[in-house]
Amino acid sequence: MNFLAHLLLSGSVGATVYSDILLGNFIADSVPGRQLEAYPPAVQAGIRLHRAIDTFTDQHPVVRRGTQRLREAGYGKYAGVISDMFLDHFLARHFAGFSPEPLAGFARRVYGQLTARQAAMPARVQHMLGYMVQHNWLLGYAETAGLARALSGLSRRASPGSGMETAVEELLRHYDAYEADFQEFFPQLRDFAAGELVRLLAP
Repeated sequence: MNFLAHLLLSGSVGATVYSDILLGNFIADSVPGRQLEAYPPAVQAGIRLHRAIDTFTDQHPVVRRGTQRLREAGYGKYAGVISDMFLDHFLARHFAGFSPEPLAGFARRVYGQLTARQAAMPARVQHMLGYMVQHNWLLGYAETAGLARALSGLSRRASPGSGMETAVEELLRHYDAYEADFQEFFPQLRDFAAGELVRLLAP
């Protein structure tokens, strides 16, 4: 669910394949298994990049430390989803340290580029993109109120008792610890994603 991180890690804006990588990275969760082979090679690379980012994140000891904290707080199987959302919150808060574009400008540009490719997206992603643009999710992550709205929306689609609607309270109780996790982890993820993208696009 960490859309902001995935979109930011889609490579150089000036690259000829950037639009395809961005698209693949965005739709990856809705392209199961080998269905990615229906897409052009650079879009496939974006899908594979997304999957590699997810694997790296899920297996990283710093992220596991945070998800364990969330499990101990009672969030069970949803700890990973909540952790992803917390990462996007801190990325939005510290965006200037990872991108030459201001967050608001980045969001506008990415919304425009994704909307231009909307017809190539699975139907459910097309629908979701409309909500993302309308409610400006990427900018909203920067404020705890926006994060709370996003988590409350997820809780309505989750199993009863997920508790995601209260996760911001947990964030605020241990804000410094979660922020420190982000500061330790995200530069490593950025470097991994850059190297993985080079590998995926190698001839």
